[in-house]
Parts: sequence; structure tokens; C-alpha cells
Amino acid sequence: MKPPEVIGHRGAPREAAENTLASFAIALDLGADGIELDVHVTADGVPVVHHDRRLRSRGARIAGLSLAELRASHEGVDVPTLDDVLKLVDGRCRLYVEVKAPGAEQAVGERVGPVRAWCAVHSFDHRIIARVGELAPGLPRGILMVSYLMDPIAAMESVGARDLWQQADTVDQPLIELVHRHGGRVIAWTVNDADRARELLGWGIDGLCTDTAREIGPVVRRSAGA
Repeated sequence: MKPPEVIGHRGAPREAAENTLASFAIALDLGADGIELDVHVTADGVPVVHHDRRLRSRGARIAGLSLAELRASHEGVDVPTLDDVLKLVDGRCRLYVEVKAPGAEQAVGERVGPVRAWCAVHSFDHRIIARVGELAPGLPRGILMVSYLMDPIAAMESVGARDLWQQADTVDQPLIELVHRHGGRVIAWTVNDADRARELLGWGIDGLCTDTAREIGPVVRRSAGA
């Protein structure tokens, strides 16, 4: 059985600006097993890493800007492309790509499909995950959830998801055991409290997505006997 993963939520956002190359580099230096990030797509079809669909400084929609226009803005200078991040990570950890916007599926699938050994995608919009599965068969996929579904397995199977990304407060041991019985994995987000992390680890969680990889990493390693 693989040890639980420590996944840097948008990199290491307590130590550098979230979703930036600097934040991802720190997560790598901290020994994170994975990095989670958010992707939108520009008007000219380039996937870029940013949480919100608009730039906070200008209020401009990323989907309405070309990459050149994005990079010309003050805030956009620090917005990496997905290609930038793939080059930085280069298989040193797993990369979990949250696809934020419909219409980004093909651009994301084209880039992460060839490196599926260390990449996966997930989304709150389960239609996006179904579409990515059609475009990049074999690419590991996940669904994001806040609610505790009556039948999470049906939701996962409907889009071919391997991973259930469940909001940490709604994760319990029966949920983890159910997903494991059906061959899936549960990743809890966002876990920044060591006591909660230990509880989840005791139940057999597969991954902890955290803002504080520096603190949560040692908790996971001690739990795994490393």
C-alpha cells in the first residue's frame, strides 16, 4: 500500500504567492509528494495557472485576454502557463490540475496526457472530467466535492474518476473505506491542522492537500514510519 501523499495546495501559499512558480518550487523543496494547481485558458487557447477567472487587479476575465495581453498586465506577469509548471516539475512529484473552466479540456488534455504517469486532473464540474476522459483516455481523473453524497461511487464511476477530492470536514472513515472497496482513492482538502491530519491518516486517507506542507509533511512521514 502506498503511503499517503502530501499535496501542496497551490504550491506553498503560506510561503510564496499561491499558484506561482516560486510557490511550486518551495513545495518541491519541502519534499511534497504532489502539487495541486488551478487552470483557466486564455482567449488564444493557452492554459494558465490562476485560481479566479478574473485578474483581481483589473477585473479582466482571463478567457477574454490573449496570453500576450495577460503577460502585459501587472498581475499577469506572475501567472505561469501550465507548460511553465510542467517544465518546472518534470516528474519530481505528482501534479494535480484542477480544471476551472469549460473549454479548457482539450488544451489541458494535450499537455498532461503525455505525462499521465505523474499528472492527473480534477474539477468541481464533473462534465469537464468526463470530457477530459474522452480526449485523454487513461489520464487519472478526480471529482471535487463539498457535500457528502449518498452515492459517491456512482458519481465517480459516471466520469471514470479514480480520486474523490472531498472537503476535509466531510471526510469520515466509512467514506474512505467505501471508496477503497471500489478501487478509488480519497484526497482530503484543505488540511492544515496536525490533529485532523493524524485522524485522517488513521482512517487510511490517500492524500492530504495542504497549505502547510512544511508542518503536515512530517506528520505524514511519522505516520508512515519514515
